[in-house]
Amino acid sequence: MNAPFAPTRETFRIAELHQPDEAARIEGFVAANGGTVFHRPAWLLAVERGTGQRATGLLAERGAEVTGWLPLTEMHSPVFGRMLASSGFAVEGGVLAQDAATTRGLCRAAQELALRLSCPTIELRGPAAGEGWAVRTDSHCGFVQPLAADVEAQLLAVPRKQRAEVRKGLAAELEVATGTAPEDRAAHYAIYATSVRNLGTPVFPRSLFDAVLDTLEADILTVCHRGEPVASVLSLYHEGAVMPYWGGGTHAARALRANDRMYYELMLHARRRGCDRFDFGRSKAGSGAAAFKKNWGFEAQPLSYASWTAPGHEARDADPTSERHQSRIALWKRLPLPLANRLGPLIARGLG
Repeated sequence: MNAPFAPTRETFRIAELHQPDEAARIEGFVAANGGTVFHRPAWLLAVERGTGQRATGLLAERGAEVTGWLPLTEMHSPVFGRMLASSGFAVEGGVLAQDAATTRGLCRAAQELALRLSCPTIELRGPAAGEGWAVRTDSHCGFVQPLAADVEAQLLAVPRKQRAEVRKGLAAELEVATGTAPEDRAAHYAIYATSVRNLGTPVFPRSLFDAVLDTLEADILTVCHRGEPVASVLSLYHEGAVMPYWGGGTHAARALRANDRMYYELMLHARRRGCDRFDFGRSKAGSGAAAFKKNWGFEAQPLSYASWTAPGHEARDADPTSERHQSRIALWKRLPLPLANRLGPLIARGLG
């Protein structure tokens, strides 16, 4: 009589992302299981090159089969402390697994890894399972909508009030350019740095944007007025969707409706690239940014975020809307732009 079949035990280990074969194997799992661009090893490695924060991750396997993946960035910050983020500098991520048991196993392995690395906090831009996790579904929302079939249909898909703003932008004396050349990157960073300083937020290092542009499917769309860049956005492309990710505008952009023109032109540009969805990214629930996206006709979809804090430690607070950071934000808004651009990357590389 034959012995009964013993199923292969599932194991968990740290992935070797700098091994091309390992990274390619994980990329295949992400693509086959509907993962986001932020689940990709390519994203983690671009973040590592651009910020110095170490790319890592946990792999679940059953024999030769990958059954789960948790992308992680090991964050170090003199201001905000140490943590594991899934994924670093991302708005999505978290566990990608084939069943609930694997999800629990990866979450437990992440807790063990965090303790070994002296990281008292884990933040997952996605759900978690198991003991000790705090899960929120009311803090952020995502906004995704299909792209229309042609130029006219895309304009008509925009609600009437917002469509009037887009038409003003179309009537203005504006030029639109797309690309990844040095001049595109320089214009984008100058506008983005100014925009986030005005919001009281430290700017990310330019090396992060360069690494993402050099590694992933991404480009920059810039709107100019009489040759002067006034609005610009760096967008990511993944599985048929475009996501305007890092964007901003100057003070002049508002009167010119340059931001409205920018997002409309990006919709047309993405459709020409073969995209069928516009992912407006995440916004804090109830924020002005969320209201802006709703004005475009996008419906808010709650996002699930999870966090874990090691016993005996306080929960990490890097939320820009937190009361404890308001005085810092007010001070940052008053900094001269050259000083903000010099200090900002040193702080922002640790935000995650």
